[in-house]
Amino acid sequence: MINAIVFSLSTALFASLFSTNAHAQDVKGSAQAGQSKVWICVGCHAIPEYRADWPQVYRVPKLGGQNAEYIVASLKAYKSGERKYPTMRGIAGSLNDQDMADIAAYYAAQNANSPRNPLK
Repeated sequence: MINAIVFSLSTALFASLFSTNAHAQDVKGSAQAGQSKVWICVGCHAIPEYRADWPQVYRVPKLGGQNAEYIVASLKAYKSGERKYPTMRGIAGSLNDQDMADIAAYYAAQNANSPRNPLK
């Protein structure tokens, strides 16, 4: 009886973990949708050679042309607190998986000749 309960609980736990992971993998980014979501990014990431100076000096990277998977992983690391820059943690904390995928798709579709501010 106890073995059956433990087996059932283990199976349910495994299934829920698998479905959550499968859902995260099913999220496909849209560069078109991302264009309307990067408005908060351009304040720093659209300024050539921009450096943020609080709480210490950070070089703000250019995102255009960056690998989408890397952008998503970075945003998730900020959201979880693994990466520590407070402004990015706050921004990433407000994004869901679809937002992250769309923003990443938008920036991955850019190149060195793309306009830096999509809202112009």
